[in-house]
Amino acid sequence: MKVGVKSFKSLKEGKFLIETETSKEADLLSSSIRDKCGNDLEVTVPNLRNPRMVIHNVPQDINVENLEKTIMTQNPELGLILVDIAFKFSFRTKQGRVNMVIQVCSGTRKKLLHTKLKLGWLICSTDEYLVARRCFKFCRFNHRHQDCRGEKTCPSPCWGTQLKECTAPAMHYKCINCVTCNRYTKGEKISECHSSLDKNCPSLQAVLAKYRLNTDY
Repeated sequence: MKVGVKSFKSLKEGKFLIETETSKEADLLSSSIRDKCGNDLEVTVPNLRNPRMVIHNVPQDINVENLEKTIMTQNPELGLILVDIAFKFSFRTKQGRVNMVIQVCSGTRKKLLHTKLKLGWLICSTDEYLVARRCFKFCRFNHRHQDCRGEKTCPSPCWGTQLKECTAPAMHYKCINCVTCNRYTKGEKISECHSSLDKNCPSLQAVLAKYRLNTDY
């Protein structure tokens, strides 16, 4: 078939995940499985997720109900389409400013990237919103603390305590994610000497890289 398989993983409930080099190879592989196995196997090619963007310093009179319409009305030069913008959530910064996260299509992302949006009486900057889902209880990725079954773990080296109780110096930091990665990696090891909250953490960068691969840019 001339299909390059990057990885083959066993999942729960009798499922398998096969990762190919390109989307064309994924389509070719899925078609071949359907043709040869018929109804014995169910094949699904996951769709790429739409990218998310964050709008900084949104004025207080802008809310969930009027955000999308305000973007369209006050920024007609961008030629945006209402159906391509969807509000996801908002959060407040330490300075008390409100940022809003929206989900857009790839074309709208290119128009909004590093663009200033007129919202109310303010000019708001936009940027890519790329954040790994992180559990702040167990310091691991890809699940939330509400779903975590692990014990409370400090993101620094003293695993078993909470961050506010940690007194270890930075020189003794060890990232639990990178330690786990090295434990199961036979090749070159990655650096472990940092906090699990470090923005330059190799494990974090790997998670973000995988997120980009699954996003329609």
